[in-house]
Amino acid sequence: MDTLLFFVGILLVMLGVVGSFLPVLPGPLTGWFGLWALHATNAVPDNWRFLSITLAVAIAIFLLDYVIPLLGTKKFGGTKSGMIGTTIGLILGVLFFPPFGIIIGPFIGAFAGEMSQNKDSKKAFRAALGSFIGFLTGTFLKLGTAVVFLILFVIKAWSYKAELLF
Repeated sequence: MDTLLFFVGILLVMLGVVGSFLPVLPGPLTGWFGLWALHATNAVPDNWRFLSITLAVAIAIFLLDYVIPLLGTKKFGGTKSGMIGTTIGLILGVLFFPPFGIIIGPFIGAFAGEMSQNKDSKKAFRAALGSFIGFLTGTFLKLGTAVVFLILFVIKAWSYKAELLF
């Protein structure tokens, strides 16, 4: 059973890295479940402090991934209409145009929201650009977290390799 959990953990941690780019997989949360699977084995002792901290980080990154495009829109001069447009664009993009909708949706939503407010296309484009930069920032945060989880998995698994694989 330990070997099965070990391989499931490897799969989940690697899917966590891939999920940093694909909106259908919550990258860091998927990677965390890989860490949890490793700790669920009899070979690796339970470390609830480690699992709690990494879970808190995974949840924080998951939530920030939805907030950062809004903050980017605001930072680049967007109004409340632009932030609402970013949110609607993100939701519609993810639902109806995966996987590219998560990239284009917030941009188009912010642009449309700003255009509905003041009709200045330069200002609307700037706010939409802020949304896109926010998206890229969120993606890099997810990727960094997922890679750290992968490294932690490898270090922990290497420490208990004899018990896990034999």
